[in-house]
Amino acid sequence: MAEKVLLTDEAAQWLRRLTGMHGPLMFHQSGGCCDGSSPMCYPDGEFRTGSADVHLADLVVEGVDKPIGFWMSANQYEYWKHTQLTVDVVTGRGSGFSVEAPEGIRFLIRSRLFTDQESAELGLL
Repeated sequence: MAEKVLLTDEAAQWLRRLTGMHGPLMFHQSGGCCDGSSPMCYPDGEFRTGSADVHLADLVVEGVDKPIGFWMSANQYEYWKHTQLTVDVVTGRGSGFSVEAPEGIRFLIRSRLFTDQESAELGLL
């Protein structure tokens, strides 16, 4: 079955490093303008999720004890539910409160549409 959220190797390397600095982590993508459309990485539980959020995945990173939850606002999920998201990292500082900001990098999302078969497997059709 297709996974809804993947990580690049470089993003996984950064998540290992950031977990060592901040403890267990989580992602939330709100879908706001500017940096609000980037995935924000927080210490686990620092960003409160609720009924207005969708839990898309628990990302398993080798060398990290606890999976990293990936959440998205429900409104944003309606736009993205037919895509596979890949968390990547690029040089450059985004704004906001994401834990990677002081490191001179920022997380971003790359995406591709699910195939019809993947969409059917995920119950999206």
